[in-house]
Amino acid sequence: MVDHNQKLLQELQKKSGNNVCADCGSPEPDWASYNLGIFICMRCASIHRGMGAHISKVKHLKLDRWEDSQVERMKEVGNAAAKNKYEERVPPCYRRPNWNDPQVLIEQWIRAKYEREEFSHPERQTYLSGTMEGFLMKRGKEDSRYQLRKFILSENEDTLKYHVRENKEPKGILKLSELNVVFAPAKIGHMNSMQLTFMKDGTTRHIYVYHEEPEVINNWYTAIRCAQLHLLQVAFPSTPQSDLVLRLPKDFAREGWLWKTGPRASDAHRRRWFTLDNRKLMYHDEPLDAYPKGEIFVGNESNGYCIKVSNTGNGCKEARFPFQLVTPERTYCLAATSHDDRDGWLAVLQQTIKRPVTPQDSLVEAILVRKRATSNPISIFSGR
Repeated sequence: MVDHNQKLLQELQKKSGNNVCADCGSPEPDWASYNLGIFICMRCASIHRGMGAHISKVKHLKLDRWEDSQVERMKEVGNAAAKNKYEERVPPCYRRPNWNDPQVLIEQWIRAKYEREEFSHPERQTYLSGTMEGFLMKRGKEDSRYQLRKFILSENEDTLKYHVRENKEPKGILKLSELNVVFAPAKIGHMNSMQLTFMKDGTTRHIYVYHEEPEVINNWYTAIRCAQLHLLQVAFPSTPQSDLVLRLPKDFAREGWLWKTGPRASDAHRRRWFTLDNRKLMYHDEPLDAYPKGEIFVGNESNGYCIKVSNTGNGCKEARFPFQLVTPERTYCLAATSHDDRDGWLAVLQQTIKRPVTPQDSLVEAILVRKRATSNPISIFSGR
């Protein structure tokens, strides 16, 4: 039998904002932090509990017993009011996580709000300064070992440098305005890890890094985004900030293993790791390769790009679910190992093909079609 307080909680949960998790937006939260006055999901409740009861006191909405004063606190606050308080000054470059985002992003979002109170005290947002220095573990280009490297971010110089030795010249200099950064815990095998992707000598280069402290890696991720937004605002002073935010780093649309054949009918199927980065479909021998084995530009359907599905066998027992990516230059014969995996690839590729091509996309296409080094690397400022 549902007691009086549980009935009140059920009614409160029907109010606008309370029907989704206050932190990640997942629907129908069944937990709450009764001292903060918010409704949260099980995943976020676990993070709240990890902060300690001096920060957040967590209860299940149905399985735990609620005191009258605790229910009253939930009534006084609620998700909407808490959001106004704890998210008052979230920087536009800060990535607000969704329920399916990496754990490190969600956890640091929660800790930033309630533990460190970064969005109530802007002076604590150190990632907005335009500079950052520190050490990250970086994977070798030629081997799988991770070595400690010093990284230096400078918004004024538009660079992210890394050094093998502190007092020596930088081993690598990356332009912030050409950089994509994504969290990559599953691929790298470390919860606090990132993949940096950029163009070098006309081809894509990947760098993989991690740090033992989740707050540190999240600050690096946010510092890169914030520096990029500031640089964009200088380059495009009349463009609305909301439009510029859309040009900040995005997660890969999809990654995974596919089977691929060469251009000749006699070519064998090869297992490749595919990554769809905006309109750039890359394939690699292994997920953590420094360079892709090949890169395919995925243009708009009006220019001859399309997806074709075949339900017939293709001579490879592992590649049971074939499909084709048709481009003006070549038809790529690909295959997945399951129906669901193929459907996932078809969905993201179809969405890409139907999306209009931007001036920045055209620059990517020009480099990939030329297939040679260029002295004019891609920039998020290009196509003004």
